[in-house]
Amino acid sequence: MKPLYTSLNLLEIHHLRNLLESAGIGCRICNERLSTLAGEVPFAECAMRLELENEADRDTAEALIREIARRSERSGSAWTCTRCGEQLEAQFTACWRCGAEKKLSS
Repeated sequence: MKPLYTSLNLLEIHHLRNLLESAGIGCRICNERLSTLAGEVPFAECAMRLELENEADRDTAEALIREIARRSERSGSAWTCTRCGEQLEAQFTACWRCGAEKKLSS
């Protein structure tokens, strides 16, 4: 079976799986433990793979992944918490360290 998505990023692949499953698209992660060997084993052989349970869902799943990538690109730039100085990625609306809300630009 052709993988839908491959990655060495554990959080990314689990997030995509959760989003797909919440949209009613069954999928599974393969090579999750093998991915820890990246660097010792070629990427193509050890990367985590997101595979569909039903190949008929491929077009819908690919469209959803493209939309997620498009939203991520539009989400803006990283920001610095005004309370504790933590550097945060654009998609976060509150600081993970101290809980302060992101200040909107005026």
